[in-house]
Amino acid sequence: MNMMRLLLFGIITICLASCVSQKQLTYLQEDNSKYKDSIIPIQKRQEPYRVQINDLLSIRVKALDQETVGIFNPIGDEENVNANREEKLYFDGFVVDVHGNVRIPSLGEVPVLGFTVEEIRKDIEERLLRDYFKAEANVFVTVKLAGIRYTINGEIGRSGSNIIYRDQATIMEAIGNSGDIPITGDKTNVIIIRQYPLGQKVHHIDLTSIDAMNSPYYYIQPNDLILINPLPQKSIGTGTTGLQSFTTILSIVTALTTAILLFTRL
Repeated sequence: MNMMRLLLFGIITICLASCVSQKQLTYLQEDNSKYKDSIIPIQKRQEPYRVQINDLLSIRVKALDQETVGIFNPIGDEENVNANREEKLYFDGFVVDVHGNVRIPSLGEVPVLGFTVEEIRKDIEERLLRDYFKAEANVFVTVKLAGIRYTINGEIGRSGSNIIYRDQATIMEAIGNSGDIPITGDKTNVIIIRQYPLGQKVHHIDLTSIDAMNSPYYYIQPNDLILINPLPQKSIGTGTTGLQSFTTILSIVTALTTAILLFTRL
């Protein structure tokens, strides 16, 4: 009788330990003692993004003299009529090479590594006004990142590379764009591998806490690698809910009991 009680207690304990709690499932949980009935301070990305190697830039030049402007703008729209948006960006955009430069028609190699898009815009405008146009030409230069490309792998609905066509995007948008994190994914320790001029760094963010919105890694950057690790419950294999765990363990116990009874009768 004591053995049965001990066995029952063990089954209940394992079931409870193997279940995924609501706290592990819920995004951006509020601390009522800090944020109840108050505005939650959301910290936007403080420093503007600085261009890195392999970034893809979209550069367009406009002026009163359209013939002269034509030599600076790509002809991609005519050559790739049937291409989708990403293909057009690949053919029309300017990739930052390993030396940190982009090669622009007539202007040649222009250094952009470590500069913001606004600084690059001003530099190109100055070069154009100095060598090709007068102030009266009303030169208008637009420089943008050709979308934010990121890669997401692990416990996610749709793993792989994606592009968000915005100037900035949050990690929540990146996850939502990739099919969300399933029950078996660890939201408390999402890993972001980010590219810097001297190499790559590994960062961590807890998406179950509302404080994640104040993290410097809440906003993703181009070429980010986002990794979602599985919860221990998945590797244990007993299930993610109490019912699943109970059913699995009960099946194991039934099989063991049957085997013991058959063995003792031999």
